[in-house]
Amino acid sequence: MQIKQISVFLENTAGRLAEVTKVLAAAKINIRAISIADTADFGILRIIVDKVDVAMEALSKAGLTVRTTDVLAVEITDEPGSLAKVMELFQATKVNIEYLYASLEGSPGKAVVIFKVEDIKHGLHIVQEHGLSVLEKF
Repeated sequence: MQIKQISVFLENTAGRLAEVTKVLAAAKINIRAISIADTADFGILRIIVDKVDVAMEALSKAGLTVRTTDVLAVEITDEPGSLAKVMELFQATKVNIEYLYASLEGSPGKAVVIFKVEDIKHGLHIVQEHGLSVLEKF
């Protein structure tokens, strides 16, 4: 299954990330994975949280620009070469990765890699067909 990722669009100014985390803390939202990409003027904070609807409401009420995106959360063994095997599989089956980030917030000895792929249905089919563990939440 795919999971929902929240993207928060932020001005690249001091304190904006602190503002987001404060809003989430006040709403009792637990961040499971986080990534930020920035340019000179703005950033995109991408997060996986435990309560997507509550987080979206809290962030929107705080005046932040947010949206959700479907992503794949693939659990892999936390050892050298595990990610390379998934990358080789995606290359061989033409799964186009737009971006990825990871979290060690999973089962002991496992890592969770968040993939934003061009075609979510194709990506999901490939990981399921090859017996990879796809998480609905973590």
